[in-house]
Amino acid sequence: MSEQCVITGTDTDVGKTVVSAMLMLALGASYWKPVQCGLAGGVDTKAVQRMTQLPASRFLEERYILSEPLSPHRAAELDNVTIDIQALNPPQTDGALLIEGAGGLMVPMNRERLQIDVFKKWNLPVILVARTGLGTINHTLLSLEALAQRRIALHGIIFTGDENTDTIRTIREFSKVRVLGRLPVLDSLNPLTLSKAFEDNFVLKDFMI
Repeated sequence: MSEQCVITGTDTDVGKTVVSAMLMLALGASYWKPVQCGLAGGVDTKAVQRMTQLPASRFLEERYILSEPLSPHRAAELDNVTIDIQALNPPQTDGALLIEGAGGLMVPMNRERLQIDVFKKWNLPVILVARTGLGTINHTLLSLEALAQRRIALHGIIFTGDENTDTIRTIREFSKVRVLGRLPVLDSLNPLTLSKAFEDNFVLKDFMI
């Protein structure tokens, strides 16, 4: 995996933030969520910091913090903000950086550009996070097709949720992409449980260059 990598999802609430926290601990990475939509439950950056208990120096400041839990383009409009795609660039860091996207690949960032357009501009590899539940075959294959059409490098897929062997097998066989592992539902989220989940369900060398 390159020094910088995007964590994106097939949809909202698929577990990108928990996956990001787990990978921060496993890879010694820093974290950046450039666009945060919704403040009611707190920002994702703070959630990852609580889960990992890592120092504040490992977390980069958001570029846009928007009030409403909506698609970035609409949340920005309601806050009288325009997301400037050209100025939205990954910061330079010492060591690995995980960049968590907002929602799914095809959410609009403004009235002209989608989030996947930003990922294309960045030219960074992507880890796609997908649920194991009903509907994920369709959503995952569509997301993979969108990435392939734009020639965006895919490092692999991480599934989240209960075991569903046939669904994961079906996606792997149709897409021919690498499945990095499955993060099961955890009763608590802290450095110990996240590190144990990585150790039990993933292989570190799969995340290396």
